Amino acid sequence: MTTLDARREALMARLAELDSRMHAIEAELDQPASKDWEEAAVEQEDDEVLEALGEQSRTEVRRIRAALDRIRRGEYGYCVECGTGIAPERLDLLPATPFCAACAANH
Repeated sequence: MTTLDARREALMARLAELDSRMHAIEAELDQPASKDWEEAAVEQEDDEVLEALGEQSRTEVRRIRAALDRIRRGEYGYCVECGTGIAPERLDLLPATPFCAACAANH
């Protein structure tokens, strides 16, 4: 298996994890609110946290899909801003990153 294949598999696995997480968040948010106002207040705070986690997950899903698209186009591993190669160590840590370290520092 090539490094690119391994990264593709890791991205697909993470995408599946995020999909599962987002379904769990949606299910939790769909639960009826408590009639007790103190409990309802705590549930509202919990819902706000869940909504933030859901938004973070959606953002990561978009990044992963963009990375998978770059793999399909043969552009993966190159910075979308300056075109230089992204260090393999950076891709190991952040497989969906579209930027080299220098360009990421400017964002």
